[in-house]
Amino acid sequence: MKNVFKTTLPTLGLDAENEQAKELLTAAKKEMGMIPTMYGNMANFPDLLSTYRHGYAALRKNSTFTSAELEVVFLSISFVNQCEYCMAAHSFLADVSSKVPKDVTDALRAGFPIADKKLSALSDFTKTMVTKKGNPAPEDVEGFLAAGYNETQILEIILAISVKIISNYSNHIFHTVPDAAFQSRVWTAPEQTAQIS
Repeated sequence: MKNVFKTTLPTLGLDAENEQAKELLTAAKKEMGMIPTMYGNMANFPDLLSTYRHGYAALRKNSTFTSAELEVVFLSISFVNQCEYCMAAHSFLADVSSKVPKDVTDALRAGFPIADKKLSALSDFTKTMVTKKGNPAPEDVEGFLAAGYNETQILEIILAISVKIISNYSNHIFHTVPDAAFQSRVWTAPEQTAQIS
């Protein structure tokens, strides 16, 4: 295991002493039938969980990307950020609810090219936005637009990156193990030989 920090903060549940945390976790349980471990971790600072849930729900409700395209975006971000929890969770969602073709999800998980040209362009541009910290070159944007996307959707990707940073980074400091629901799609981050820039 890499020499990285692991917090001593607990994973909170419905018995949390903080009322805001308890309300957020109760709402998650009601909506999802479970409290993802990630939520119990983020609830240590309830505003973090609240911000994540609001941004994520807004994307799911208002995005002009299809459900499958959104999963490609989330998986691409989580792959670059090496978040094992989110890769497992979004792989599961891609399979079960978003109907992403399995070959697409498997390619994203392995870091291989995606055969579907439009989804490939979406994944490539999303990864570029993460690695270039929101400073794409004109040719990066041209490739994205040529695939049939538009400039407003760049803003949607920025929101997706924002919510995934919340989940990816909090999962990093907690070393969050994927919940039982996601175990069929457990993913291990490849060893990095060089820093992603």
